[in-house]
Amino acid sequence: MPAEYSQGDQFRGARIHLCDLSGLEIRDCDVTGLKIVDCYGGGVSLGGGFERVVVNDVDVTAYVEAELDRLHPNRVLAREATSAAEYRAAWDAIEKQWGETIDRARRLPEAKLHERVDGEWSFVETQRHLLMAGDAWIGNAVLEEDAPYHSLGLPGGGVPAEASAKLLGLTLDAIPTLEEVLAPRLARMATMCRVVDELTEAELDRVCGRKPADLYPDKDYVVRRCLSVVLKEEAEHHRYAVRDLTVLEADTRTE
Repeated sequence: MPAEYSQGDQFRGARIHLCDLSGLEIRDCDVTGLKIVDCYGGGVSLGGGFERVVVNDVDVTAYVEAELDRLHPNRVLAREATSAAEYRAAWDAIEKQWGETIDRARRLPEAKLHERVDGEWSFVETQRHLLMAGDAWIGNAVLEEDAPYHSLGLPGGGVPAEASAKLLGLTLDAIPTLEEVLAPRLARMATMCRVVDELTEAELDRVCGRKPADLYPDKDYVVRRCLSVVLKEEAEHHRYAVRDLTVLEADTRTE
């Protein structure tokens, strides 16, 4: 089993020279200033929120973002929404898109929906994570519900899982079926729909009475920020989900 390094800073500012790094995986890390120089290999993959990416002295940041926006136009709606009408339009598009994708996923065998492609979350795990995002940013922060967190929610990789489970009552080791996850997930999506349908310009700038979870920093969270986080999470994870569904569908056809 490969060595694993977590929640440390032992590699900050380090210089790695003449080493075999094939198969190295860096996940949920701050890579500001990372330089890969005079290296070689195939199958190099980058994914994340990069402010600037330069490949062989060519800044490819704008190209990559434009191509992602072309392939996934709901990213633009999610990112650029500022008015109540724009938040409604973005959510309507995202909700419709997920409806089509969930129907597509339902045509696969249940076991396929629990498979991870290249180590990424399975389709079911993705739905669990988006359930958690809605519970935190809408149920808890915006609506201040008495019991906002469903036990099937799955926190993001940057949040200590055990701490989340203890504080929020999550059952991280659960293995629910897709339909078991979709019951609370679709209910939370309906709640989001109601929130944006009733949204006013004044409500957008209201400071929420709670932060998304106790694990988040102490600061003011306004409604527009909470809605934007949910929209962006939905749009980006849909992108990941359809990417992996294509692989799973191909695998099913060849089995």
